[in-house]
Amino acid sequence: MTIIRVSGPRTWNYAQHLQLFRLLLTVENAKSLIIIYLCLSYVLQSYRHLRGHGLSNTFKDGWIWIQKQIIFLYLRTPSGKTKVRTQLAQTRETIVSKLVPNDPTIIRHHELPSKGRSLASIEEEMSKLDVACHATDYRLGKLSGAVYHGGEELGEVISTAIKKYLVSNPLHPDAFPVIRKMEAEIVAMCLKMFNNPQGAGTTTSGGTESIVMSVKTHRDWARATKGIKSPEMVIPASAHPAFLKAASYLNIKVFRIPVDPITRKVSISKIVGSAVNFPDGCMDDIEALGKLAQKYKIGLHVDCCLGSFIVPFLNQAGFYIEPFDFRVPGVTSISCDTHKDTQGSSVIMYRSAELRKYQYYIYAEWAGGLYASPSLAGSRPGALIAGTWAVMQYMGHDGYLESCRSIVSCAKKIKAGVENEIPELYIIGDPPASVIAIGSKDASTVNIFEVGDAMSKRGWHLSALNDPPGFHMACTRLTVTAADLLITDLKECVQEAKSSPPGSGTMVNYQTKRIQKKMVF
Repeated sequence: MTIIRVSGPRTWNYAQHLQLFRLLLTVENAKSLIIIYLCLSYVLQSYRHLRGHGLSNTFKDGWIWIQKQIIFLYLRTPSGKTKVRTQLAQTRETIVSKLVPNDPTIIRHHELPSKGRSLASIEEEMSKLDVACHATDYRLGKLSGAVYHGGEELGEVISTAIKKYLVSNPLHPDAFPVIRKMEAEIVAMCLKMFNNPQGAGTTTSGGTESIVMSVKTHRDWARATKGIKSPEMVIPASAHPAFLKAASYLNIKVFRIPVDPITRKVSISKIVGSAVNFPDGCMDDIEALGKLAQKYKIGLHVDCCLGSFIVPFLNQAGFYIEPFDFRVPGVTSISCDTHKDTQGSSVIMYRSAELRKYQYYIYAEWAGGLYASPSLAGSRPGALIAGTWAVMQYMGHDGYLESCRSIVSCAKKIKAGVENEIPELYIIGDPPASVIAIGSKDASTVNIFEVGDAMSKRGWHLSALNDPPGFHMACTRLTVTAADLLITDLKECVQEAKSSPPGSGTMVNYQTKRIQKKMVF
């Protein structure tokens, strides 16, 4: 019988403990400990996956994993490799023929010219390239998003501001105080627009960087305030891939939650919200997500990159929308693309300056002195900040309100045209703003990707979707005058797709999951 003293100091017998350690640290015991550790780690990972995804989804994921392994093994066989190489070559040839100009008159520049060229010769070559490469005339309004052109007058405002501050660099605010002022005012105007004038934020190069910065900020905040070392992020399946990109960069585990097939909103019983999302332009229930975030004391990011200068004005323009911004308790950050004004500009906003501080990177031990930057970039083009600021000043509240009214009215006109005049197609979800996603009611009768390729031949540039199959039109000010033509062309292209044999256009080949899997391998 062993008696343990609890009232006095414990006697430490070093020789006995050393002998015990030697017994434990045998090769066999070490192997056993490693095996136990690996088994426990696997069990813990399985438990976390089961808890996060549920039993049915876990079995589904397991079955998908098994299928992938079978495909992976097949593609390593000689016949599999040959088949993949052949199909990849065909797909690559189709894509290259469409995207890479092959006009023999085009000059290829693979090294610096021996002597500098005149501006006149450079302008002449650029004009020839536009013709030879069949540059898209975005003014026709046939592009889905991509170009947010506000007219020649607004273009002049942007170019004037950019030219004036062409060499500026906000990394050096002491040298360019005007750019620092403009940047601060861009953030302040956006915070006011999203109902958080006392909040904080920074500008970035685009929506992806804004999202990456938000994810990084919340990761570091959770580490500092909650001690979380293995962070997880829950996003809708409709969330932008920038969240997955951020998770890959920052070593964060992601749980992707399916959206309702009818409403296209994320299941509230699970949790990032979009206002609106890219695939089908629908908006998640941000108020419900906010309550969930508050309940578990976690961050909630609202991706408003696509909604940007549309959704904040919807109610004022006469289109109802539920609260989605900082009015919703629980929302901790919002991304908004100001490059819907000037390309290469976005804003990431936080509920408080206290949260924003986790975004910054500061290093004081560098031989070159103190280094600090608010976002991923070090040096940045101050000219884009100046262009964005100038546009916001030029447009004003009334200008954005009118743009919202005309763009959303255009989207609703397209929606009504599809629902009332093209029975073979349907609108995916119930989009409240500027994006209209279209699918086929019966894929065996009308292949929606065939319709998309037929539209491409007529000069339309639509964004293809995978789940469900379809394509969308992100309406801009340029689309307003092209809505009737879009509906007319769509009706005719549906009839073409019904009467034509299966094709092999870019949308059919490139945007189906079948080809995507082949491209991956």
